[in-house]
Amino acid sequence: MIPINQGGGGHPADTGRPNCRTTAVLFALALILSFTAILSAQSQANRGTLVHEETIRVSPSVDTAKLGEVLRGHELIILGASSGWTQVEAILREPKKDADDYDPAAEGKTITGWVPNKALVSMTTPNGDKIIFGEAADSEDQASRRRGRRDAAQDAMRLYYRVYDLFPTSPLAAEGLYRAADIRWQIERSDVMTRPSAREREAYMRGQIDEEWMKLVSKKYPGSKWADMAAFRLIENKLCGDWQAASKCPEKEADIYEKYVKEHDQSPAAAEALYDAAWRYSALIEIYKTEANPKKSDLSKTRALDLAQRVVTQYSQSEWALRAQDLIFYIQQGVPTFGNAD
Repeated sequence: MIPINQGGGGHPADTGRPNCRTTAVLFALALILSFTAILSAQSQANRGTLVHEETIRVSPSVDTAKLGEVLRGHELIILGASSGWTQVEAILREPKKDADDYDPAAEGKTITGWVPNKALVSMTTPNGDKIIFGEAADSEDQASRRRGRRDAAQDAMRLYYRVYDLFPTSPLAAEGLYRAADIRWQIERSDVMTRPSAREREAYMRGQIDEEWMKLVSKKYPGSKWADMAAFRLIENKLCGDWQAASKCPEKEADIYEKYVKEHDQSPAAAEALYDAAWRYSALIEIYKTEANPKKSDLSKTRALDLAQRVVTQYSQSEWALRAQDLIFYIQQGVPTFGNAD
């Protein structure tokens, strides 16, 4: 006699055939494994970018229809190749995060087609990181010229980012990411500072520069000089717009810069931060006088001279040492560094 359901659970004995629940679980597992394989294949796909703008076409021939223009630095996913041509998926615009539902630019934009090989640099191109970085530097130089190439700053930003993105183990990757973040920061800062709110005294009352890319530098390369530089840039979002001749803002800002130097004493920006703190104390000399606080005015003078002298001593070979020497002269001669005489 074969015992049935001795476990007392009310279920029939196992007949060796998979039940519906088992089948569903196996099917779901198969889907997950398949999806994972697809993602893995995509992440391992060869990618690249262009170091010169090119027309993307329907098929590998200059006689075929144009689909659009691919500018320097756009991400390209390489799909195939033909003589002198490469089939790519060009990511011309990444989807915006937290964008307005009615923003027409919120959605990403990609084009699939063919581009000539001439200006294409891929992950497998020898010295590809150096080539892209060099083109980024050239684009940045173009952006600084009065009659430089249009949108060269955006080209440089994308190209620098591609160094980090395509060659993450490159010695140039950290600098590439920082330079990309810095260009984006400067572009956004220029916009923020043209708004009427830029004159507000409190920092929180004016537009804030997006910190995402600078924070990414600090996250990816903690303890590096590029992380130090990123931290220095982030200070700008904490600064007042207009001091309104009151002591509150320069006091707070001097503390912020001094704290930065303590936490990032090896930073390339340490000398500048120390000078920025010294200059704010020099401004407080006159501001405290208008607030009828001569004691704090004298203390500010002492503090300003002390910090400026540190710049001269510790960073003697820097431009900031020369500027600090000039600041010391102003303070010693009693020339105001803030106010009508500024």
